[in-house]
Amino acid sequence: MLVHMIVGWFVSALALWLVAQIIPGIKVKDFGTALIATIIIAIVNVFIGWPMRFLFSPITWLTLGLFRLVINAFLLKVASLFTPGFAVQGFLNALIGSLVLTILQAILRAVLFSGMLAGATL
Repeated sequence: MLVHMIVGWFVSALALWLVAQIIPGIKVKDFGTALIATIIIAIVNVFIGWPMRFLFSPITWLTLGLFRLVINAFLLKVASLFTPGFAVQGFLNALIGSLVLTILQAILRAVLFSGMLAGATL
């Protein structure tokens, strides 16, 4: 369980670092900063994200979930305000960044954790 959490944390940091390499408006100083930023993103998601998702759930429902992208972009931007060495310039970069981050995390987790599960059954 603990190993799974630590690997997930590293995967999220790697995804964030890759997003910074892909999107010019997102800057991450180094991988250590990405590790710290993923912790800050998680904290922001707990304290701000959950209430926002609840509050804006009718709008999210009406837009068939697309408004969740806006919420995630806002949360990414807020997390960057609290993390030295991590910057998101502009809302459009935050929107594209949150979308790419979600996709990269899903791909990396699917590849890594499916391999871990396959190795565990041998």
